[in-house]
Amino acid sequence: MTIFTVKVKPNSKQQSIEEQPDGSLTIHLKSPPVDGKANQELIMLLAKKFKVPKSAIGIKSGFSSRNKLVEIPIEPLTLK
Repeated sequence: MTIFTVKVKPNSKQQSIEEQPDGSLTIHLKSPPVDGKANQELIMLLAKKFKVPKSAIGIKSGFSSRNKLVEIPIEPLTLK
């Protein structure tokens, strides 16, 4: 399991994932932060990027915040 610090930017024009020099991720989402839509899109994007099932990804903290801790079941060496 690997835990990422994620900064979410909802209501963006395009979806994108940017890896920061400190190892954290900045993720631009199209969805608004309403009714958990942005969190659903976040999980979908991370599942696609890391090729894991959506059900395996968990938001550990920051569910209603832009800054989140997200747990993904991958080995730390497979980030790139």
